[in-house]
Order: sequence, then C-alpha cells, then structure tokens
Amino acid sequence: MNSPVWHPYAHLKTQRPTPKVIGGQGARFHLDSGETLLDATCSWWCMIHGYAHPRLVAAIREQAGELCHVMLGGLTHEPAERLARELVRITPPGLEHVFFSDSGSVGMEVAMKMALQYHHLQGKPHKRRLLSLMKAYHGDTLGCMAVCDPEEGMHALFSDALPRHHFAPAPRAGFAADPEEVQADLDDLRRVLERHHREIAALTMEPLLQAAGGLNMVSPHYLRGARALCDEFDVLLIFDEVATGFGRTGRLFAAEHAAVSPDIMVLSKGLTGGYLGHAATLASSRVHEAFIGDTPLHAFMHGPTFMGNPLACRVALESLAVFEQEDYLGRIDRLSRVLQRELLEDADLRAHPEVADVRVLGATAVIEAKDASSLRGVADYARRQGVWLRPFGRWLYTMPAYITNEDEMGRIIEAMKASFR
Repeated sequence: MNSPVWHPYAHLKTQRPTPKVIGGQGARFHLDSGETLLDATCSWWCMIHGYAHPRLVAAIREQAGELCHVMLGGLTHEPAERLARELVRITPPGLEHVFFSDSGSVGMEVAMKMALQYHHLQGKPHKRRLLSLMKAYHGDTLGCMAVCDPEEGMHALFSDALPRHHFAPAPRAGFAADPEEVQADLDDLRRVLERHHREIAALTMEPLLQAAGGLNMVSPHYLRGARALCDEFDVLLIFDEVATGFGRTGRLFAAEHAAVSPDIMVLSKGLTGGYLGHAATLASSRVHEAFIGDTPLHAFMHGPTFMGNPLACRVALESLAVFEQEDYLGRIDRLSRVLQRELLEDADLRAHPEVADVRVLGATAVIEAKDASSLRGVADYARRQGVWLRPFGRWLYTMPAYITNEDEMGRIIEAMKASFR
C-alpha cells in the first residue's frame, strides 16, 4: 500500500520508496529493514545531540507531566520565561527581547514583519522593501521565498506571486579572505544600498554560511562591513542563524566570529537540539522600543498558536545546558580538525577533475562538484557503507551531530571521498 505521506522536495512520479526509521541512538538511526545508518546530516542539521539523548528525552517527559501547551496570548509560563532569559544571556550583546514561533521560516517571517513595522513606526513607511544576498535561502513560506535567491533558488515557479525585493551579489571572498579581498564584495553591497536605501528596511543575511544555497562560506570581515553599511544607510541588519546557530560554524553563533550584533536574529533547528519544532526571533531594545506607543499600529500583529510551547521551551533549556556543561564547542573543534585534515589537506581530492572546491567551517564540510551528475549514486553507495548522505545539486556535504566520534566521522568522510575515486 502506498503511503499517504507527501514528502518534501520530491518528484512524485520518480520518487523511490523511502526508508522507514523506527528509532535511533547517538549519531545513528535504525530502519525497519534492520539497517543502522550513521547520520551525516543530523536530520537537516538540527539533531546536534544525536538521537535519544537521555537528558533531552527526560526533559520532555517531565514537562509533559506538568504542562504540554498553553497559548502565550495573555498568558505566560516558566519554561518560556526561562528560555527567553537564557537566549538573551548567550546571544550577542544588545539582543534583549525574544519573540517565539514554531519554525525557522516563521521566525524569519516575524523578523521581516518586525523590520517593516519598525520603520513605519519611525515615520518611514517608504522603507518597505528588503535586501537579501544571492545564493540566500531563508525558508519556504511565501515571505521567505521572496528573499531567497531568485535565479538559482528553488522558488522560481512562484516569482510572479512574490513581493519584489532587492538583491546584492553573493560574497565571493571565502571565510579566510583578508579585508582587501572582501572589499570588492562590500563595494557591491554599497552600490545596491546607495541606489535603494530609501526603500530598504533591512538586510537579511545568513552570517558566514549560506547553507541551502550551496554552502557558500563568507568572511567575518564581510559581516563587519555589512554592519557598518547598515548603520550608514539606516537599514536594520537581520541575521538568519537558523542553520548557523548553536555551534555549527565553530562558535556558539556565527556573529561571534566577527564580534557583530545584528538588530534582529532568528534561531531554530539546534535551538531544541532538533527534538521539537521551535524558533526564536530576538530583537534589540532599539527595535523593541519603537513598538511602545498608543496607537493600534504599535501592536505587533503576529501570534503563532504554538509559540513558546512549554515542551519545546523545556527541551531547549536542557539542550543549552548539555551544550555548555559537556563542552560542545570543544567537540565541534575536534570534528572540525578531522574534517580539515581529511578533506582540506587531501591534495588528490582537491585536484580531482570533477571537484570544483572543498570547504570546511566548524562542523560543516562540503565537496562541491563541477556537475551534479558526478554525485549520481552517491547516496546509494553511502547507504551500503552504513552512512546516510543526502547531496543536493552539486554539493556533497556533512553537518554531523556534535556527539559524532572520530571513528564515525572517518566513516562519513570515507563515504564522501569514495564518490570521487
């Protein structure tokens, strides 16, 4: 019998039977076929503690016995209050107000609405457009699609239905580039702002790592320059740290590499360790105070039903505690060293005629092929080796759970490199 489940990003006519997961432990999940697969992508980059982490499971069970859900409209509860305080504590300075939602896409919608309404309340209703970067991906909801790359992104079908925003070229200088190399990218950004700043409310950006747009890695100097340009042109800076937050780039937040604070930051994925869907949009006091006033327009009209869900808040608090108490930044550094040694320092891999580039940043690594056809059969081969890899387009990548040990990391890397032998 065919499953009634409609799977994401699937061509229904050619879709192959999907493996059925029945459980998991650590960095691996188990299939009903009897296979156990090492998860190289930690379920779209969110299961940072792996599967069945005892402390996270216990936190959910404990909270379920107290309060599973209550709306935040006119009410509050302790897990939401505690999580908001913790997020203010650990995020870059100045982000002091937390608006919860239930997914990364919705968190970005909140951020964009917040920026537009902020300028309206400041007497600048003409600032009603956003600025994004090419190669950007910010989510699949209608508002988010409008700030994703309009040319190479996956949403071209909907272009006529989307609001028109502005785009700057994707930065070309890599993570390790010096300021002189980055300047050309900042000059591109300046030119767009000079032309359109009167109508631009905010610059949206995935700091350092443009994830689903091709794992493009960007210099911290670009973040510093973007912050200065936003200040110069009266444009808010929104950091989409849905993928980069909670250690993925080697720091707790990517913004820390540049010592930059955005005006608005969006968190999801690793926020709950992947155990429940949740998101948080943090805003500076400057943004928050603009909403304090007497008119009906001063209310921020957004309220997801499951925002601040007690179960999600409680497991997020436990996830943060595990991250800090078990030195996850140290674990990430060790994973990064393995990735650098086995991928960046592999001269044969980098010189392979089908390889365009190899990049590593924190607990993220990608082999970019010159043509997507080079990656045909990679997922099937990796599965036979006991590894779950899911390449997209020309990019074969890993974003492992942080509890992945060195031997397991070696198996993932071997499965990736074997594709080019």
